Amino acid sequence: MTRRLASRDEFPSIYDAGMTSPPNEWAPEQGPQLLPAIERLARAAARLILEVYASDFEVQDKADHSPVTLADERAEALITPALQLLRPAWPVVAEEAASRGQAPAAARTFWLVDPLDGTREFVARNGEFTVNIALVHDGAPVLGVVLLPVSGRQFSGAAGQGAWEQSAWAHGAWKTGAWKGGAGEDGVGRPDAAGQGARRALRVRVVPAAGLCVAGSRSHGDEAALQAYLQGPLKGQAVASRITAGSSLKFGLLAAGEADVYARFGRTMEWDTAAGHAVLAAAGGSVCTLDGLPLRYGKPGYENPHFVARGALPA
Repeated sequence: MTRRLASRDEFPSIYDAGMTSPPNEWAPEQGPQLLPAIERLARAAARLILEVYASDFEVQDKADHSPVTLADERAEALITPALQLLRPAWPVVAEEAASRGQAPAAARTFWLVDPLDGTREFVARNGEFTVNIALVHDGAPVLGVVLLPVSGRQFSGAAGQGAWEQSAWAHGAWKTGAWKGGAGEDGVGRPDAAGQGARRALRVRVVPAAGLCVAGSRSHGDEAALQAYLQGPLKGQAVASRITAGSSLKFGLLAAGEADVYARFGRTMEWDTAAGHAVLAAAGGSVCTLDGLPLRYGKPGYENPHFVARGALPA
């Protein structure tokens, strides 16, 4: 898909959320300015995705045999130029461009984008796919938005500011077309005030006395590896329940206190995890490699090692 440059007129709410002379480096005080813009951009991308979701879309295979649809391409073609307009000095590393060998080199501050995380869930039409947009600085995700287009459930967070959950639109609105918006739309997802639910601060929970809730991947689970982890590093911790979910929803569940640990032993890329990692970290959680080191970003090839995402696990 050919991507043309964006103009300020096309993205008024994105541009206006930033400063007229954007800085070249991240500082935590930029969070309150940037986060609303990225939330609106995620909603705009979600609208494009839902248009495809409601159609008879085709599924193609990329070089790595993972699926891709028109929804992935359309969402990325919206997100990338908007981010470039918002902060021209910060490179955008986005999944579909990277799959074509067009990923820029990581910088001290750069964006990581998965325009449609959970394409398998999209194809299966189970609703558990997300729009992921993250900002990375000095190897750590410092701002992120994870939005589920079908339910409208939105998780967002920024370092030093906190994490929040909000409904971008009512659950099931995609079936009626209500997510398309009405009067007051500016073209990049600024809905009427009535179109959004109340904003709720998120904080990871203390593990209940009954035990852990363990989250797992719906499409990429490794039961043997998970059992080895539960009987190894988590031995002695009672497991009260287990849930499965697609895409970056699992990070949101940890941030919202609906789960306690998510261990991932399969292949993931940085754009799969950065936005959810940012939200979870802002809610008081962590994402570490199996040897306990913080998961870092900007690695050669942008591929992650195995990792464990945690809420407030006891020492």
